[in-house]
Amino acid sequence: MDRLGKFRLDGKVAVVTGAASGIGLEVCRALGSAGAEVVLLDRDAAGLAAAAEGLASQGTICSTQEADVTDPAAMTGAADAVAAGRGRVDVLVNSAGIARLHTALDAADDEWRHVLDVNLNGTFWACRAFGRHMVAQGAGSIVNLGSMSGIIVNRPQHAASYVASKGAVHMLTKALAAEWAGSGVRVNALAPGYVATEMTLKMRGRPELFETWTDMTPMGRCGEPEEIALAALYLASPAAGYVTGAVLSIDGGYTVW
Repeated sequence: MDRLGKFRLDGKVAVVTGAASGIGLEVCRALGSAGAEVVLLDRDAAGLAAAAEGLASQGTICSTQEADVTDPAAMTGAADAVAAGRGRVDVLVNSAGIARLHTALDAADDEWRHVLDVNLNGTFWACRAFGRHMVAQGAGSIVNLGSMSGIIVNRPQHAASYVASKGAVHMLTKALAAEWAGSGVRVNALAPGYVATEMTLKMRGRPELFETWTDMTPMGRCGEPEEIALAALYLASPAAGYVTGAVLSIDGGYTVW
């Protein structure tokens, strides 16, 4: 295999959670462009259908799986269905996630639980369900979407639930990497900074936040979803064959200050 060929995923089956929009959808594009068959997993049925239609029009072989990452039984069922239908699962990218802005004193109990349930528990349920098949087949790559917020505390906004959840995702990644390395399964995480998704760009309406974010980023801009997706492709591919337990920061230099 030539060096660039090591970034190819021909014949591989890749599952992406949170695939209906944002970074998740861009990851699907990147994996599909590298030759993977992509299974889009999300709880948004209409969004899934639109995303899959768009990907298919660009030549990606893809299908959809409607499921909620916060439901462990649903994750087990989705993993079993993909493995039974395609014979294997080679790549899992956990992109499903949410953020809420609140102070610790004002955070509603249900809101705190919901952020941890989606970001941390959902990542674990998916890792466990799909990882079981990867361990059994003796190969696989998992990429979890952490955040620079798992490394630093954001400002000027407060979001203790998000920070705590992403820090936990980073440590979960390391724990699973250690546990499954001997089984041929690699587990890594990405730690994006502020990325120009629809949700982030809406915050331009609050310049006291948005302008602070860009001012505190040495590169002076938000990242593009494609820049995160291509890093996910690297970690998913044979090019990263000796990488496991890593948390790769993609934040325009935010965390160097």
